[in-house]
Amino acid sequence: MQSAALRVAWEPRILSILRIMTGLLYLQHGMSKVFGFPPTANPRPYVLMTLVPGVAGLLELIGGALMTVGLFTRIVAFILSGEMAFAYFMAHAPRSMFPLVNGGELAVLYCFVFLYFVFAGPGPWSLDDMRKG
Repeated sequence: MQSAALRVAWEPRILSILRIMTGLLYLQHGMSKVFGFPPTANPRPYVLMTLVPGVAGLLELIGGALMTVGLFTRIVAFILSGEMAFAYFMAHAPRSMFPLVNGGELAVLYCFVFLYFVFAGPGPWSLDDMRKG
């Protein structure tokens, strides 16, 4: 009986922790593309007006920040899930059918984690939860 109470108490908190950590990890992709920090092995100059890398960098930067604080979580998660599906099918799938082979594992994982947040919401530790309060 105590384990059920523990699960009920911690389930929403763990949802918030998953959202925060996913947002922070995603944010670093955007920061690396837009600001060059943290530096990567093969840095590319950021050009906002390029369709795919420019928009992707902004989505990752702004979307990662919004996911981290839990603001507009469901709509942001929907957009980011779509971005990751697009990235997978444009950049990874043409190389191979298998994510392990084509380097698309992270894109697939982000896509489905963001899709989960569309339906699960941000959890209690979020600005969304404070706003509805």
